Amino acid sequence: MQIESILIKKETEQNFKKLMDMVQPNDSLLLLMHGSPDPDAIASAMALHDIIQQTKGLAKSAFVSTEPIRRRQNKELSLSMRLNIRLVNQVDINSYRLIALLDAQPSFLDGVLKFIQPHIVFDHHPREGDWKAPLEDIRPKYGALSSILTEYLLCSRIKVSKNLHTALLYGIKTDTDNFDRDTIIEDISAYAYHTKYGNLRLIRRIELNQTPISYLKYFDHAFHHMSHFRGRRIGFLGSVESPDVCVQVADFYLRLIGTYYVVVAGIVDDKLIIIFRGDGYRKDCGAIAQRAYGLIGQGGGHRSAARIEISLEVLKEELNGDLSQHNIEKFLLECLKKNRKSKPCKNEKHPQKQRKGNK
Repeated sequence: MQIESILIKKETEQNFKKLMDMVQPNDSLLLLMHGSPDPDAIASAMALHDIIQQTKGLAKSAFVSTEPIRRRQNKELSLSMRLNIRLVNQVDINSYRLIALLDAQPSFLDGVLKFIQPHIVFDHHPREGDWKAPLEDIRPKYGALSSILTEYLLCSRIKVSKNLHTALLYGIKTDTDNFDRDTIIEDISAYAYHTKYGNLRLIRRIELNQTPISYLKYFDHAFHHMSHFRGRRIGFLGSVESPDVCVQVADFYLRLIGTYYVVVAGIVDDKLIIIFRGDGYRKDCGAIAQRAYGLIGQGGGHRSAARIEISLEVLKEELNGDLSQHNIEKFLLECLKKNRKSKPCKNEKHPQKQRKGNK
């Protein structure tokens, strides 16, 4: 079936029918986003909410995340969309009949969230872990989950608001990094479709507000501590206020002449966050991340962007309790050596589940 200029796959039609069979009239729905929600996750949650609201009706619904929104642009988006995104510990999960997990998978949920068993799972990252859900749609070839939810929207034939067009447009724009990352024709078609109806001026305004003044000290730190060899830049920023610090520094350094991939790490609360950015041509960031750190951390990603999280408890064991700047820099470099694949860290006996990052 083809609507507008978008081909609706049989897979989408079949899953949409499953969705309609699962949902009851005036149902209750929890829309769960893992980590600090990015535009792709936010837009996809909005799309699923509107599909169910307009087809079956919702007596109760909630947008929920496992971490607070940190990046300025993402806060601006949620405010512009008039969304109230609450933390998972602020809602009674058991009071919702259906739980939908968006832009993530059940294997990403750890610690106190392990008990959550979503009924609906939508993601565009490679399938990770051993889990099942009544309705699951995992399509790693897509550059953005927003592109997949666009197919569901068109399949449902509901009225799409200007706000939703705008959010989905921005979701595709950010997750594909303006199509510099892995994308397919479906992403381009969805982007072109939303461009006709979305608020481009709002997106432009959101994009102009990127870097808080407080982040400048981290760029200065990176300038003085970043290692550079054979087109690779690796740096440890110490303790940072948000994973977004590492993301912004990595994105900036990837633009430097002669750089084809960047690894930037920082400590946030009780974890070492490692962000990978690449040109998507010579190296596969997702593969590098898993090969170097996958045995002791959680994470994953795509060819041009990835993220790994390592608990400080595991890192201390790995580094014999020495979390100094020098020792963590040495750890990052040693793990990235070519022979790392055949010589894993001593904590291989404690492999953790993989999980995608808020790229």
